[in-house]
Amino acid sequence: MTLKFSIAADAPEAAAVPSIVVGVYEDRSLTPSALRIDERSGGALTRLLESSDANGKAGSVAALFHLPNIVSPRVVLAGLGEQKKLDAAAYYRAVTESARALKSMPIDSALSFLTDVDVPGKDTAWKLRTAALAADAQAYRYTATFKPKEKPKTPSLESLAFVAAANDPKTLRALTEAAAIAKGVRFARELGNLPPNICNPAYVADQAKKIADEHPGVTLEVLDRDAMQKLGMGSLLGVSQGSANAPRLVVLRWNGGKDKEKPYALVGKGITFDSGGISLKPGAGMEEMKFDMCGGAGVLGTFVAAVELKLPLNIVCIVPAVENMPDGNAYRPSDILTSMSGLTIEVLNTDAEGRLILCDALTYAQKFDPQVIIDAATLTGACVVALGKHASGLMTKDDALADELLKAGNETMDRAWRLPLWDDYQQQLESGFADVANIGGKYAGAITAACFLSRFVNGARWAHLDIAGTAWDEGRKGLATGRPVPMLTQYLIDRSA
Repeated sequence: MTLKFSIAADAPEAAAVPSIVVGVYEDRSLTPSALRIDERSGGALTRLLESSDANGKAGSVAALFHLPNIVSPRVVLAGLGEQKKLDAAAYYRAVTESARALKSMPIDSALSFLTDVDVPGKDTAWKLRTAALAADAQAYRYTATFKPKEKPKTPSLESLAFVAAANDPKTLRALTEAAAIAKGVRFARELGNLPPNICNPAYVADQAKKIADEHPGVTLEVLDRDAMQKLGMGSLLGVSQGSANAPRLVVLRWNGGKDKEKPYALVGKGITFDSGGISLKPGAGMEEMKFDMCGGAGVLGTFVAAVELKLPLNIVCIVPAVENMPDGNAYRPSDILTSMSGLTIEVLNTDAEGRLILCDALTYAQKFDPQVIIDAATLTGACVVALGKHASGLMTKDDALADELLKAGNETMDRAWRLPLWDDYQQQLESGFADVANIGGKYAGAITAACFLSRFVNGARWAHLDIAGTAWDEGRKGLATGRPVPMLTQYLIDRSA
């Protein structure tokens, strides 16, 4: 369950909650709420800062207990860094680290006063929503495949309130959006974190059915192998043929807009496990390939958030769910696949499979005559090399669409960086045996992957998000992040406005 968010109007010294959160800058100056706490407690915060037991450096956190004349037994002091350099990213770091501190405390609720921090160009609604989403991300715990435990004797964070004007429609809307986006992010994270022996193509389809069952107005269609064969999806089916788990094409629809209004199409790569196929991946790190369906999880989570908000848009969400395995029937390097579009594809590497399922899904999406198609995929290691774990790669020839998505990413701190999609790169995909090769060599791998996909959108307004670096955290204990749910949901919110 997501955190419960609310608005409060308590004075910091009188708030009867297990913990409050206030801010401090690196020069030891205090935010208005922190200053009030300092005054009422006889300078407790000032003394702590002067002793260097706490500082206001960006991302730092200190907890103070049972301050005199303060009702709340805990005061969390969140470092904001240099006041003149405070921006959206610094604020996001502060609310994230303070939420991490709250998660570790034996408390079930808290009250944040970080809405009184002055973030240039950002209003209270933005600060509230950003802090709420950061808190819910920190509060998330993956428990699905652990042995059931007795209910813990100590409480854990369940609700978080923010000081803001309760009668401001914009603030109330921000709270509603935070709850919906948090639900979508959690859906995507949980799906991404599940092991591939549970989260296979059939399971993805089952989760889509739950979405449809729980939300009136949502319709679902699931295409099986026979249906995809009749449509000529030879590329998608080629990837799936080495697995004992049959593929599914999941199609969810929400018609919240006007009749006959063209929908927004979201397409997500759903490789529930990627062994690399015959072009087998190295064993080290292969366990992370359960996350190769995070693009599909991300568009499903976005769909959940959009439907929770009842956005007045028509939306179609398409997830090709496939497992890429090497058996005696697996597709091979040098195979020629015929896509739904009719284009033939020379397979040079079976580990470049995401684009092979996406190309048929993109062709299928066009039957809905969408006004925009956006795909999200953990597509290339090359994108991780280029951008690291901070920014998703964005590729499109549509400047306006690029600007809209970048703006949505900056608004939600789910940021992307645009890479070129010039025709110059297309020649790397030339083949002597088919219309196109599925890889373009070792250079510009993220871009040539997008160039491949561009051949299947027939001039539609389309953008590609490569989330290979942002979809999950590194390491054996790394979890799915739920990106790009915040960005894509914000994009749809902006369109509905």
